Amino acid sequence: MKKFFNMKKIIGFMLVATMMFGLSACGTKKAKVDEKVTDTREQTQTPEATQTPAETNTDAAALAGTVSITGSTSVEKILMDMISDFTAYNPDVTINYTGTGSSAGIADAMNGSNDIGASSRNLKSEETGLEQVEFAYDGIAVVLHPSNKVADLTMDQILKIYSGEITNWSEVGGKDAKIIVVSRESASGTRGAFEELTGLKDVGLVESATVVEGNGNVQATVAGNENAIGYVSFSFINDTVKAVTVDGVKATPENAKAGTYVLSRPFLLVYNKDTVTPEAKAFLDYVVTEDAQTFVEDHGGIRID
Repeated sequence: MKKFFNMKKIIGFMLVATMMFGLSACGTKKAKVDEKVTDTREQTQTPEATQTPAETNTDAAALAGTVSITGSTSVEKILMDMISDFTAYNPDVTINYTGTGSSAGIADAMNGSNDIGASSRNLKSEETGLEQVEFAYDGIAVVLHPSNKVADLTMDQILKIYSGEITNWSEVGGKDAKIIVVSRESASGTRGAFEELTGLKDVGLVESATVVEGNGNVQATVAGNENAIGYVSFSFINDTVKAVTVDGVKATPENAKAGTYVLSRPFLLVYNKDTVTPEAKAFLDYVVTEDAQTFVEDHGGIRID
């Protein structure tokens, strides 16, 4: 009986040991399966996590290169501020501007000597093959003392007054008094535009003219002399002076934009659409933005909007 009891005990012990080993093996197998599932999940997620940054870097290519602009000197102040602002946000872009005159800038754009031509006049019929961007307008008002009864002058009369051919207000419908001609300094862009638009550039300013610096000084001089005549940018028209109509058209930004007021002109950037670089195109897009247009106002021009 004792032997039988011992044998039974041994057999029982072996059964317990076998069950424990089986459970341990099952646990190990399950752990390995779980581990394999976890690894698979991680491998699936890894390519997805690295794909987006690669696509973002491709889309965020920065502008870099040099843009050459030649042409009008009248647009210089506006253009230089625009260039400074644009390149501050695009530090890898260099824009070189050289004032050579509108005709030269347009010719350079036509023959490929520059990236962009700057012009302070409309294109002529023979200046073909170019796209243009109007980024500002320039309007010049002819101003008199408020007490002067003359309300309208023709372009021919303005030319004759400034060249010295007409010297008395009675010759243009005013009182019998000598006309005091007020003009800007020779380096003035407004003077250059005025002389070009009136034709005074070809005949010359009367020697007796009073020459002052700045729109503000022209305004103040005319406001202080009832027989004076001067010209200023539109932004300097106020109740201290009177802007006359020219050929019957009022000196307003709307008429300047429409081209009906003759003492006005557009400021243009011209380019060849087939050869324009991404950097040049980005600058052309920039000059009509809200940020860029603030520089037009800062220098007495008329915004495009």
